Amino acid sequence: MENNGCFGTFMEKAKPYIAMICLQFGYAGMNIITKVSLNRGMSHYVLVVYRHAFATAVIAPFAFALERKVRPKMTFPIFMQIFVLGLLGPVIDQNFYYAGLKLTSPTFSCAMSNMLPAMTFVMAVIFRMEKVDIRKVRCQAKVVGTIVTVAGAMLMTLYKGHLVNFIWSEHMRSYDPSTGAATGSTDKDWLKGSFLLIIATLAWASFFILQAMTLRRYSAQLSLTALVCFLGTLQSIAVTFVMEHKPSVWAIGWDMNLLAAAYAGIVTSSIAYYVQGLVMQKRGPVFVTAFSPLMMIIVAIMGSFILAENIYVGGVLGAVLIVLGLYFVLWGKYKEHKEKEAEAIIEAIKGVNFMPSIYEEMEVYDIEKQKPEANLSGLPISDPCMIATAVKVPINSLEEEVKGKN
Repeated sequence: MENNGCFGTFMEKAKPYIAMICLQFGYAGMNIITKVSLNRGMSHYVLVVYRHAFATAVIAPFAFALERKVRPKMTFPIFMQIFVLGLLGPVIDQNFYYAGLKLTSPTFSCAMSNMLPAMTFVMAVIFRMEKVDIRKVRCQAKVVGTIVTVAGAMLMTLYKGHLVNFIWSEHMRSYDPSTGAATGSTDKDWLKGSFLLIIATLAWASFFILQAMTLRRYSAQLSLTALVCFLGTLQSIAVTFVMEHKPSVWAIGWDMNLLAAAYAGIVTSSIAYYVQGLVMQKRGPVFVTAFSPLMMIIVAIMGSFILAENIYVGGVLGAVLIVLGLYFVLWGKYKEHKEKEAEAIIEAIKGVNFMPSIYEEMEVYDIEKQKPEANLSGLPISDPCMIATAVKVPINSLEEEVKGKN
């Protein structure tokens, strides 16, 4: 029984970690599949529309059935927050990210996304969701981590360096040189893609902050996810009509384009938004964004095998700095979480007061009883020893009475 209890406690604590690790595998697959689809000529504007249409179709029935009785009342301020969430996530973040992905590579895009925790931390401080006491080591770690992360991103953007060769990549390029993920990208395109990815990451961080705020007032996670995906779909359609004027761009068949849209919509929009919301309510937005380096590692391995992706020295050095800075932030966040847990335990202990009214009555009764004896002995009633004796007598009597009953 004790082993089962320990295992259950361990699994309860491990749930947020397991959920976020699984999401990183889902995001990694999305990056590879989407890159293939974009290389084959699919418009990223259309991909965003189909992606969130799939997400809405999948998540809406569950939201309607499971949260029908617990769904909070919709107000205009909440609707506007959801509207902005649809604009930040599906429209701005996804379109800029796909555009940057098309100009760079999956591994580079994932590495740039590792700026997300630092950006989220800075925005959380601005909106007073995070407190910074620079005298504490954990706060110093988060600040230093943020600076190192930004430095790594700047290094990746401004310095490319030599090509890093892998044995399996060389073997694949010898058969099909055109499959390189970034061989067709010029330095100018690479720089442009870097800035697009930075804007996308900033929008993503803003999405997390606003999502955390919205969940405080609209706690139905499934319904919130469905509404964000639905409004994002409508907004993406409007953007696509403005940016794409050929009707042929909407054509989609039973091919990689359909797989990219369905996979991204079901896994990385509907499921990911919902799971992130659940974890965010327990651990906060900084924790949710702290697992992105795992996605970068997975994508680097998959990209080098599947796409024969080019990886450069500047990207490797920048990625190392970003991951180092990221885990400074994560360590600071972990220490903060432990401090809050300790404070909660202390407050709970302080709040426990065993039968205070009985103790008070017994203390008063005992003091009144001791008054004649105190007056005879010449001791004042306010003597500390007398009060201490008065308090001890009823408690000891109570303990003996309880033992006798047992």
